Amino acid sequence: MNFKNRSYEKELLDGEGIPFADIAQTMRELNTINTLLGGHAITLEGFKHLAKDKTNITVCEIGCGGGDNLVAIVKYCKENQIKIHCIGIDYNSECIAFAKQNEFLKDCTDFICSDYAQVYFETNPDIIFSSLFCHHFTDEALIFQLKWMKQNAASGFFINDLQRHWLAYYLIKILTHLFSKSYLVKNDACLSVARGFKKTDWQFLFSKAGIEQFQIQWKWAFRYLIIKD
Repeated sequence: MNFKNRSYEKELLDGEGIPFADIAQTMRELNTINTLLGGHAITLEGFKHLAKDKTNITVCEIGCGGGDNLVAIVKYCKENQIKIHCIGIDYNSECIAFAKQNEFLKDCTDFICSDYAQVYFETNPDIIFSSLFCHHFTDEALIFQLKWMKQNAASGFFINDLQRHWLAYYLIKILTHLFSKSYLVKNDACLSVARGFKKTDWQFLFSKAGIEQFQIQWKWAFRYLIIKD
C-alpha cells in the first residue's frame, strides 16, 4: 500500500442496494468506533469552538450516516441548556431510515435524503460539519464542498476526518478483522484511511477553494480537525 497519495478505490458503502440490516450493523459499529477512538470527542471540540456562547443554535451535518455525531452534540447541548436544532443530510436512504429511529434526534432533527449540494436553506444553519465524509470524494469534489460549506454556514464549519498513515491503516485493519461483524466495516475501515489526508492535502484543498485563516489540528486517533470560523 502506497500512502504517498490518496487512494480512489471505491468503498463498499458507496455502492447501491445494500440491505438495511447490513447498513444498520455498520452504523452501530461506526458509532462504537467513534466513541472508543475519540471521534465524537473531536466532533464536540469543533462544535464547541464554533458555538461559543450561543444558547440557541442550528447545526447541519452533511453525510450524517446513522446520526451518531448529531446524537453526541444533542446530548452535550441538553446537558448545557443549549437549545439545538439539527439537520442531517445523507444521500443513502437506508442511513437516513436508521438515523430516524434514534430517540435523541426525533424531536430536534430534520433529515434530508439528498446530495448535500442540492440542498437549499431558507435560513443558513449556524454550523455545518462533516465527520468521516470528505474522504469519500475526489480532490476536485472537495474543493467544491469546501466552498459550499463556507457559503452556507452562518458562523463557520468544521471537518473531522482521517489521517492517511500506514500505522492507522494496519491497526484498524487488525481491529476490525478481530472484532467487526460487518463486512462493510472490515472492507471499508482501512480503505477509508488510504483515502484519507495529510496536512499538506488540506492546505492545498483550502488554497484551491480560496479559503484562508483556518485551523488544522492533529487529533488522536489519527484524525484531523479542521475549523473555519
